[in-house]
Amino acid sequence: MIIVTSSHIVGKKVIKTLGMVKGNTIRARNIGKDILAGLKQLVGGEIEEYTKLMAEAREQALDRMIAEAESMGANAVVDVRFSTSEVMNAAAEILAYGTAVVLESD
Repeated sequence: MIIVTSSHIVGKKVIKTLGMVKGNTIRARNIGKDILAGLKQLVGGEIEEYTKLMAEAREQALDRMIAEAESMGANAVVDVRFSTSEVMNAAAEILAYGTAVVLESD
């Protein structure tokens, strides 16, 4: 599966557009990570606990988007984007979306 943020792939021809695909996840912070983050705010620097949480959420959203594309028969997803929104206090949604396509085989 080829995943790109551009609308085309150099050297490949899109022979069929299957439609929009998406994958999302909603993640909540936990009290243990909040305590560590609060301490980190006192001294400054990256809050690794939240960086890891968001990276895992992005990967899960991408995996779900890819699964949807594969179920449609796609071999690539173009124009991939991410969106983040707060669902409630201490919980955020990560959405990955793009256009599922079939590329000409080599």
